Amino acid sequence: MGLLFSLLFFDKEKREDDIRVLSDHIVSNFQAGLSYEMADLLSFSLALSEDGKLKNALIADDEERGYEILSNITKRFKKYTHLKSLRLQVLTPDFSIFSRSWDTGFEGMPLQWFREDLDTLLRNKKPKVGMETGRMLTFKATIPIRSGATVLGYLEVIKLIDEFALKLRKRGIELYALMDTRYLKQATLMREFPYLQDFVIVNQNFNKQFISHIKSVDWDLLNQKYYLYDDNILYLLEPMYNGEGKKIGQYLLILSKDALKRYEQGNSAVSFFTQFSDDDIKEVVTSWSKSHNGFHSEYEKDMIASLPKLQIEDKKELELKVRDILNDYQKSELIDIILHNRHQEVKRGIVK
Repeated sequence: MGLLFSLLFFDKEKREDDIRVLSDHIVSNFQAGLSYEMADLLSFSLALSEDGKLKNALIADDEERGYEILSNITKRFKKYTHLKSLRLQVLTPDFSIFSRSWDTGFEGMPLQWFREDLDTLLRNKKPKVGMETGRMLTFKATIPIRSGATVLGYLEVIKLIDEFALKLRKRGIELYALMDTRYLKQATLMREFPYLQDFVIVNQNFNKQFISHIKSVDWDLLNQKYYLYDDNILYLLEPMYNGEGKKIGQYLLILSKDALKRYEQGNSAVSFFTQFSDDDIKEVVTSWSKSHNGFHSEYEKDMIASLPKLQIEDKKELELKVRDILNDYQKSELIDIILHNRHQEVKRGIVK
């Protein structure tokens, strides 16, 4: 009996360790994905802020022309890119609305009274990006529009978190973005949104099937451990910060038993190279200095470089081709390619 209890105890301890390690891995991937969303939005905003037509509309104080430019930009990007919930807004130097892509009639409306994040921008006039509270809680990148040293206004690129939640769902992760209710004072468009514990559920495409399970979870224990495996469901809790580093809510991630199995199998099935995040791949490719930089041909280098540009469903087929190509490389060649770039995150695996 003693031996049986010992075996059961150690089996339980091993399972707990496995869950903890898997949780760390999922959270790491989630944070990498979140960082990529911010970086992608910021780079897109910086490019748009140099639009000459937009600058001319600001200089001429032509709000109607500004609306026309912004709405045309969003239509093109919604049609041809993955940015489906994209919204653009231009502010005057004193943070009043100049024009926005999704409606008219709000020109001249001051925003600073309910946008605390604009105070920092007023002081340093530097680009910023983050999850920001306004009338809605959204990803926002705010970029000064300059003519020489003069600030003509500010461009804001806004994206709903629902799009990010959909990306996670395709990987078997259900997201509940939870905003602290104290921000409902300014988040007027979210006052009718559903609640969970003491939070407002921000993303409206959340999976309603898990709500009854969530309500039965020991939230005190979940807050203490950050992960909880209960009734074959894994719950993960991560803090939500705004661009100033202030905690404004939490991200709740949920994986079912089947999703966990798919996640584990998926991560062991892909080649070691395609386990890198899109950011990692971009940095590796752009940091090479030689002609092919370790690759056998420019074609193979370009194929790797195209991975971050594709959506998940398009990326699967290319990953298979990449895996076949990399099978022809020696272990030392693969290591040389990777070591052209320094990584902040440890990549675990075996180079076969």
